[in-house]
Amino acid sequence: MRPLLKDNVPALRARAAIVIALLAVGVIKADRLTTLAEDGMFADEIVYARSSPYQRIVITRGRAGFQLFLNGNLQFSSTDEYRYHEALVHPAMMLANAPRRVLVLGGGDGLALREILKHPSVESITLVDLDPDMTKLSQRFPPLAELNQHSFDNPRVHVVNADAMIWLEQDKNLYDAAIVDFPDPNNFALGKLYTTRFYSLLKQHLSPDAAVAIQSTSPLFARNSYWCIVKTIEAAGFQVKPYYTAVPSFGIWGFALARRGGFDPPTHAPAGLRFLDDGAMKAMFVLSADLGPVPVEINRLDNQVLVRYYEAEWKRYE
Repeated sequence: MRPLLKDNVPALRARAAIVIALLAVGVIKADRLTTLAEDGMFADEIVYARSSPYQRIVITRGRAGFQLFLNGNLQFSSTDEYRYHEALVHPAMMLANAPRRVLVLGGGDGLALREILKHPSVESITLVDLDPDMTKLSQRFPPLAELNQHSFDNPRVHVVNADAMIWLEQDKNLYDAAIVDFPDPNNFALGKLYTTRFYSLLKQHLSPDAAVAIQSTSPLFARNSYWCIVKTIEAAGFQVKPYYTAVPSFGIWGFALARRGGFDPPTHAPAGLRFLDDGAMKAMFVLSADLGPVPVEINRLDNQVLVRYYEAEWKRYE
């Protein structure tokens, strides 16, 4: 190697200064550069974009309404989210029989809160979501506040920004109903929230007759993933009734209704909902042959088999 000459030092310093300046500009303009790159990824106009320490939050708007994406994955469309959230919330709330204390894990958009607050028995709701940028999104994007009917402003709602698994290990309270609304298990950080360990922790926080509803991906498009979730909940000591509904933005979407002891699915729905009535409530628990059980492994912390099922199944639709 040729020895470094003193004459080269000023030139090297100048180049280093230029590189540092370019990096600084990149950091400052990172969100703008990311948004420009995203413009070609989404069909509709981006009207809100923010990178939190945990995820990329993007909202697009089209003629039919707005859509929320987390890390590029659709979470809901304002045009049909009511079908998803009514199906997620009300079976557990009806099965729990006038619950007073309700736990929501995930659900930082406030849309599950909106449905829970329709039940007059509810005295308090604790919502645990990792990302403060999600639970504050209603303040920053007013159309979402209108859609969730300003649910975060209700004095019965208490927000905790924490890792749900760690929080369950530390919390001492019991709840009469729980709604679990995490994003799909497309990585190991999310996959741990669908393990026997997680569901066992959750069970410790439930009163004897409490009911739990868990979003469980599509039993049609990701059949192995869906039944892996159901069987994992059962392995944690719950009795489970699988159910599903159709959400145009997602297709056929699955859920799991769980309780410690045996139970029959609810047959009645609250009055005044947009989608769910008594007939729809009963129909959700009747699975067609192509949605039925398949042999799967149990998802545990030491195997994370669910993430592998999920990646293999959804890869077919990319």
